[in-house]
Amino acid sequence: MRSLCRLLLLLAAAVMAASCSGILANVAASALSGEGSSFRSDDDPELVKEAIPFGLKTMESVLESTPHHTKLLGSACAGFTQYAYAFVQQDAEELESTDPVRSRVGIARTKRLLHRAVNYGFHGLEVTWGPGFAAAFERDRAAAVKKFEGKDVVPLLYWTAASLGALISLSKDDMKMVGRLPQVEALMKRALELDEDFSDGAIHEFYVTYDNARSESNGGGVKRAKEHYDRVLALTGGKKIGVLVSWAEAVAVQNQDRKQFDQLLDQVLAFNVDEEPRFRLVNLIAQRRARFLKSRVGDLFLEE
Repeated sequence: MRSLCRLLLLLAAAVMAASCSGILANVAASALSGEGSSFRSDDDPELVKEAIPFGLKTMESVLESTPHHTKLLGSACAGFTQYAYAFVQQDAEELESTDPVRSRVGIARTKRLLHRAVNYGFHGLEVTWGPGFAAAFERDRAAAVKKFEGKDVVPLLYWTAASLGALISLSKDDMKMVGRLPQVEALMKRALELDEDFSDGAIHEFYVTYDNARSESNGGGVKRAKEHYDRVLALTGGKKIGVLVSWAEAVAVQNQDRKQFDQLLDQVLAFNVDEEPRFRLVNLIAQRRARFLKSRVGDLFLEE
């Protein structure tokens, strides 16, 4: 969602640039994908939800003239991933019990948006790495990603991995897609090596769920997941509450620990989102997820 405020303000100039001049388009793309204002502190998720598609389509318009702009490719990958997960998928899941048809339509749309994000991400990686990345990555993932250096490439690595991971999670009946999970691991591992505190512990938060799903013999396990969980809390001072939801949904449910599940989600819902404005929007989204999970206790816990 980065730079969307600036993106909306520059809409007219960006569209003109995209249609008139490659040089101007490149300037606009640099502005649109830069580290600027965002919606992070907004207190109205619905307003953000309605604004984001407008911004994403503007990015795509500019990319028509600057298809190799790595920052903009990364921003498109990140934007489509966040919009798909935080809004489209959540809406669809909340409809599952009352309107399963619309729910399935929403999940199908989520997958299409994530496919778009994955394509932008891998295109950005190809541009950054150079010709032959796809073949090299297929041949030896660990060796290929070692060529990526510096913190500047971490957002692209992270969001490409996150978008692919989210898509795989919705494609469990597609063995070809499930077979791409090692790609997620290779990209996310390299991102962690280059900048472990990226985006206030976002990579560690990914590993809370990912490591909990893996056995200790494969480098995961609940102990390893807890290390990542604690690191997120340390990096954010406990002010970014999404990781509590992740632990409740991934670990407490798996262990059928209803007491821990309730404690964590009650803590999330009691949190004052105005306490840390830079996390306000993601915390509001986390609280929405917490309310949804509490409404599904009967589905999540056998004792119910």
